[in-house]
Amino acid sequence: MILLYLTFFILLPLNSYAESKINNSNYFAAIIFILFVFVTLLITYFASKKTNKKENYYAAGGKISGFQNGLAIAGDYMSAASFLGISGLVFLSGFDGLIYSIGFLVGWPIILFLISERLRNLGKYTFADVTSIRLGQSKIRILSSIGTLITILLYLIAQMVGAGSLIQILFGLPYDLAVWIVGILMIIYVGFGGMIATTWVQIIKAFLLIFGASVLAFLVFKEFSFSLSNLLSEAIKVHSSKEEILFPGKLISDPISAISLGIALIFGTAGLPHILMRFFTVPDAKSARISAFYATSFIGYFYLLTFIIGFGAIVFLSQNSIYLDESGGLLGSNNMAAIHLSHSIGGDLFLGFISAVAFATILAVVSGLTLAGASAIGRDFFVYVVKKGEEDEKKELIVSKLSSVIIGLLAISLGIFFEKQNVAFMVGLAFAVAASTNFPVLLLTITWKNLTTNGAYYGGMIGLITTVILVVLGPTIWVEILGFEDAIFPYKYPALFTVTVSFISIILISIKDKEINKIKNDEKFNKLTKIAYLGKN
Repeated sequence: MILLYLTFFILLPLNSYAESKINNSNYFAAIIFILFVFVTLLITYFASKKTNKKENYYAAGGKISGFQNGLAIAGDYMSAASFLGISGLVFLSGFDGLIYSIGFLVGWPIILFLISERLRNLGKYTFADVTSIRLGQSKIRILSSIGTLITILLYLIAQMVGAGSLIQILFGLPYDLAVWIVGILMIIYVGFGGMIATTWVQIIKAFLLIFGASVLAFLVFKEFSFSLSNLLSEAIKVHSSKEEILFPGKLISDPISAISLGIALIFGTAGLPHILMRFFTVPDAKSARISAFYATSFIGYFYLLTFIIGFGAIVFLSQNSIYLDESGGLLGSNNMAAIHLSHSIGGDLFLGFISAVAFATILAVVSGLTLAGASAIGRDFFVYVVKKGEEDEKKELIVSKLSSVIIGLLAISLGIFFEKQNVAFMVGLAFAVAASTNFPVLLLTITWKNLTTNGAYYGGMIGLITTVILVVLGPTIWVEILGFEDAIFPYKYPALFTVTVSFISIILISIKDKEINKIKNDEKFNKLTKIAYLGKN
C-alpha cells in the first residue's frame, strides 16, 4: 500500500507537467518516462514480496542468468556520463573523447579474466566477503565500507546533479523537485525491491539505451550512405579544429595525464563496488564469466555508437543556430549533443524517447549505487564491525533498508547543494578511489599469498587518503573551485601516483608485518622451550 501511494505521489506531478508543456518533445519524453517509472515500480512491488531474505535483497537469490546479468551490468555501467558525456566530448574534441570510452572498456577484460569467477566462488553479497576470508574481519570491513561509501557518494552527486539539470531543461521541472523525484524513486527501488528490482530496472534501461543509441547512430550513418569516411570528412569540414579532431592531444596534453586517466578508468572499473556486487547475483562461476563476457560485448558496442553519435553531432549541430546559444556554444552544454542530435534527425517524437531514456539511465544507475552503499553499511559495517560477526538476518536487513533511505536523502541534499558547482571531477575521483583502494586489496587478496590484514588495511587507507589529498591539491579543486592561482599537484588525474602508492604500501607493510610476526613467533617458541627444558618462567 505504501508503495502504491508513493507511486501516485511521483507520477502525479510528472503527468501534470507533461500536460502543461506546449513542446511536443517534452510531452513525449514525459509520457515515455512515466511509462518507464510505472513498469519499474510494478516490478518493485512484486520484488518487495521476496526481499525478506538477505540473499534476495543483496543478490536476487543468485538466480539471474549470465545473459540477464550481463545486460544488467551494462545497464549499471552505461551511465548518463557515458551516453551524454562521451558523445559530448567527441562533439567537442573528436578523437580525444574516445580516450574515456576506451579506458572504460579496457577495464572489463581484467574483470572477465582475473576477478569474475573468483568473486563468485569466494563471495556472497559484497566484495568484502572475498577479502575477509583470509584477512581480519573488522579492519577489512571498515576499509571496504569507507572505500565503498566514498566512491558511491561521489558517483551519486554527479548523477543527481546531472538528473536535476536534464529534467530542468527537458521537462521544465524546478531543479530541486527533479532531484527529489529521482531520489525518492531510488529509495523505493532499493528499499522495497532490493537487488531483484534493481536488476530488472537495469535490464530494461540497458535495452532502451542500446536500442535508442543504435537507432540514433543508424540515422546518422544513413545520411552518409553508411560510410564512416564520408562522416569523418564532413565533420572535418565543419569543426573549428579541422583535421585535428582525428588526432589526440586536445583534452589531455601530456603523457602522464593520459596514462593516469587510463589507470583510473581501467583499474577503477575493476574496483567499483556496485559493479562487483552484480557477480553475486548469478548461480555459479561459469555464469559470472558469461555475464562479464556479455557485459563487455554490450558496453563495447555501445561505445562504438557514441563515437558515431559524437561525430554526427559535429556535422548536424555545429552550424545549426537552432541548437546554439549567443556565444556559439551548444545549448545546455556539450553534454546535450546526443539530445539535440536526436531532435535534428528524428524530430520531436525521437527527441522525447532519447530524453526519457537519458533520464531513465540516471535513475537506474543511482539505484545500483544506493544498493551497494546500503549493503556496505548493513552487512560490512553493522554485522562484522558493530556486531562482531554475530549475524541477525532481520536486523541486518532493517539496517540495510534504513541505510538506503539515509543514502538517498544524503544524495538528494548533496545534489541540491552542488547544483551550481562543477561536479565533473567527482566521477574521476570516484574511479580514482576505487582504483587506489578497492582494486589493489581485491587483486592482492586473490593473487598474493603474503598479503596480511595490516598490509591491506593500512596500505588501502594510504591509497585512499593520498587520492583525496592529490585531487584537492590538483588543478580542478585547488585552482578552478578554490580559486588559487597555481595547483600544488600539477595533474588533474592522480591515479598513476595513488595506485602505485597503494600497491607499494600494501606490499611493504605486509612484508614488514610478516617479519614482525615471525620474530614474535620465534620469541614465543624460545620462551616455551626455555620453560619446558629449564622449568623457568
